[in-house]
Amino acid sequence: MAFDALVKRFFPVIVLGLIAFAAYFQSAALTSIVASAIFDSAPATPVTDDKTPKPVATATSDAPEPKTAEPILSRNPFDSQTGPLNKTPEADTETQAAPQADLSNPLAAPDCGGIQAHVITESPEPTWSIAVLQAQGETLGKMRRVGDAVGDKQVAYIGYNPVKSSPSVWLTGGPQLCQVLLFAQAPETPPPAAAASAAPAPGGVPKDITDRIQKVSDTEFHVDRAVVDNILENQAQLMRTARIVPEQKDGKILGIRLFGIRPDTLLGKLGLQNGDRLETINGFDMASPEKALEAYARLRTADSLTVKVTRRGSPVNIDFKIQ
Repeated sequence: MAFDALVKRFFPVIVLGLIAFAAYFQSAALTSIVASAIFDSAPATPVTDDKTPKPVATATSDAPEPKTAEPILSRNPFDSQTGPLNKTPEADTETQAAPQADLSNPLAAPDCGGIQAHVITESPEPTWSIAVLQAQGETLGKMRRVGDAVGDKQVAYIGYNPVKSSPSVWLTGGPQLCQVLLFAQAPETPPPAAAASAAPAPGGVPKDITDRIQKVSDTEFHVDRAVVDNILENQAQLMRTARIVPEQKDGKILGIRLFGIRPDTLLGKLGLQNGDRLETINGFDMASPEKALEAYARLRTADSLTVKVTRRGSPVNIDFKIQ
């Protein structure tokens, strides 16, 4: 019998056999999946020889480590000069606090040495006080205020030292506080031959100076030029008792108030009185430090001086003829 005829004859049997074969494998696979899910979820409990089930500890996997950028930060592949970005900053052991100056006894502060004071004007407002100081290496004095540098030091305060009876400028340089006195020079011992002529008159003014000041009236004087030169060279000794303080009103400096002047002092011999407010000398405004310095520079060559002061509220002019 031909194969085609056999297939046609038993075709229903062949189809049923294929269906049964497929159904068998499908049921077997489903059974295997269900069993695997059940047994995998249940803890293993092996049976020992005494038939008593004992639990077996299952190994738990470690928790996953959190992700971190530490490897990148430690290597810093983006900048080879900066170095690791996670580097802990080290404390700067080299940086130390700047030493503070000893301010326990400023009136007894030592002399700064090498620094000269030409002019010191004290103001009730410390930041307005002005001093003309000349440091080592400077050919001329320079105007300084609080906070300005003088060589390797700094101006801390400008005022008056009652212990030294002199206007003073206090400077700080590291842990040391020093001062520059306007009238700091010690009196020079005159030669024996000149001792008699230089004997000071009452009040400390040498006789050779007072003899060359001729009083014409309360506001007019004739002065020998040698007196002017002597005053400029020895102003520290001759003006030791004088104190000058800028006077201001509504924030404007009106002039320089003079204190410590007695009739037997040099300024008293020249017609000035205690409490006078000095305003101008030959037209130069004493309220301006620049103008005051200019007047001071022209004093040696001037033939006459007109000093304008305010005395007890009234203006007074004092004229000096220099011969």
